[in-house]
Amino acid sequence: MGIRGIPANYGGFETLAEHLAPRLAQRGHDVTVYGRHGAVTWPDSHYKGVRLVILPTIHTKHLDTPVHTVLSCAHAMTQKYDAILVCNAANAAFIWPLRLVGTRLLLNVDGIERLRKKWGKTGRAWYWLSEYLATKVPNAIVSDAAVIQTYYLEHWNAASTMIPYGADTNRPEGTQALVTYGVEPRRYMLVVARLEPENNVDLVISAFSRIRTDLRLVIIGDTPYDSEYKTSLHELAKRDPRIVMTGFLYGEACRELQANCYCYIQAADVGGTSPALLEGMALGGCVIVNGTAQNLEVVAGLGRHFEPGSENSLVECLQHVVDHVGEAESAREVMRARIDSVYSWETIALAYERLLDTSRATGPTPPTSGNPG
Repeated sequence: MGIRGIPANYGGFETLAEHLAPRLAQRGHDVTVYGRHGAVTWPDSHYKGVRLVILPTIHTKHLDTPVHTVLSCAHAMTQKYDAILVCNAANAAFIWPLRLVGTRLLLNVDGIERLRKKWGKTGRAWYWLSEYLATKVPNAIVSDAAVIQTYYLEHWNAASTMIPYGADTNRPEGTQALVTYGVEPRRYMLVVARLEPENNVDLVISAFSRIRTDLRLVIIGDTPYDSEYKTSLHELAKRDPRIVMTGFLYGEACRELQANCYCYIQAADVGGTSPALLEGMALGGCVIVNGTAQNLEVVAGLGRHFEPGSENSLVECLQHVVDHVGEAESAREVMRARIDSVYSWETIALAYERLLDTSRATGPTPPTSGNPG
């Protein structure tokens, strides 16, 4: 609950649901995923053994998620679910009625949402309140990175279970997406991100325009709402014929572009574990990341990183990987090995299954000292 629905066609929570829900169904659980009208186009009532409940919402920036979550809760209260996994701490204010019917609630809090550049003072205050409620309403909190787990423990004295996102190292066989967008294998760099300020796509475009290379830059992503920032990115991209912007892209087409890129760039400075970064490591191998704690946690010293907010530092990283082809190629197997050992979807599904089975509707997880995971 709290997402746009599956099959995934938007972001990280949707990708999590698409991988997690069918695996839980395969393990014998009766699984439902709530989705939004306009966001889910799947024609059937079930997807890979998972029941889909598609409900309306108001498709605006500020009302989309809360309206859909309220309607989802109203529906869920009639269903007698054993447990519900809710995504996004912003939903904490709306899910408390589910506790009245004895449903066990898990809340994946995501990153520190109030730090996102797109929010003004009112939005940041709301997300601060949401963080507080996230420590009170659910039976258990899920954090997707150690840095988020530490944040909730230090700022709110609230323990959480750290379960990251996963990725699949099985490479797609097709290359139709490359033909569609006019690029060749290992002849382009790749960014996968929503076109929002905290993802720093403008920084990547500006830095890429300064490096000496005939490689191209492919940017996969969009936003469901018009914004000045999105318009400015398209204007920047028009100035460099090497840049390709695909808009939203999911499924095999996205994986084909990930699997055949020269390197993957993760520039976001807010959030927990990035699903796009994990997929870039699983399929592309060579990565450049913004040097935030959460990104460095994922790459564990294996990738190159640039100083947060520094275009010059990113230019240096980009030029380095362009000039050192052998180093970029050797990184691929190392990255895939890390994904298989730490970020397997099967491991992630088992962790969620255990937490869903053992949570109890008696109150939030009590604070603990040390590592709460």
